[in-house]
Amino acid sequence: MRYDRYGGDVLSRGQNRRAVPEVVAEPGLVVEDPASGFCGAVTRFENGHVVLEDRHGRHRLFPLTPAGFLIDGKPVTLTRPPATPARGATVSASGSVRVEGRTARTARDSRLWVEGIHDAELVERVWGHDLRVEGVVVEPLHGIDDLPGRVAEFGTGPGRRLGVLVDHLVAGSKESRTVAELRDPNVLVTGHPYVDVWQAVRPASVGIGAWPVVPRGVPWKEGVCEALGWGDPADGWRRVLARVRSYKDLETPLIGAVERLIDFVTIGEE
Repeated sequence: MRYDRYGGDVLSRGQNRRAVPEVVAEPGLVVEDPASGFCGAVTRFENGHVVLEDRHGRHRLFPLTPAGFLIDGKPVTLTRPPATPARGATVSASGSVRVEGRTARTARDSRLWVEGIHDAELVERVWGHDLRVEGVVVEPLHGIDDLPGRVAEFGTGPGRRLGVLVDHLVAGSKESRTVAELRDPNVLVTGHPYVDVWQAVRPASVGIGAWPVVPRGVPWKEGVCEALGWGDPADGWRRVLARVRSYKDLETPLIGAVERLIDFVTIGEE
């Protein structure tokens, strides 16, 4: 089982954290990996990772994690450059080149699992075109309390992989303890540090300065809707989803998490 843990990055620590700037990883940009000290220039991207080349011509692969690199000694979050479509082509909501005139591919045996309906609708809103082209089905789990059991029931194997997107995947959380029980090379779990997938939508995109801080013990969605005067959670979600038009309306941790999952369940399969 492969597990992308966000618990160690600065984006998951408290409310009074210093903002980490996002930098587009254009080819030739020189960055440093703080964990290994490897310093090199951006050359290309592979399966949700960036490839760096140092001055000796050595290449290393690093995941595009939040605050995962240093520029001039200061932490930054690297983002992929926007896709450059061919002349006359259009791009999908995820930034990929839109494939026109092609019917959806027959569904693969592999699946992409998300926690709930809202997660599934948000993934469909941004990555729906890509998923249909690749034949990837997204299924909501309605919670991950029995995730190991659900994986065993699904029956993974070569050509039958699972990518699982988990909310609030930070060190010490209930979610991280559940995920730690998985031991399957055909399962990749990624996640984001937000309490709910709503928080992975940029506040500016929904017309607010920041997501409200909800008191402990108050259901998060209900607390947000009450603080913002959005009615009940169903009304609030309709408002949020309507304002999401592309990946630009989402926070970087969610974008990276979903793209790694799509790569995992499709790369190397025909």
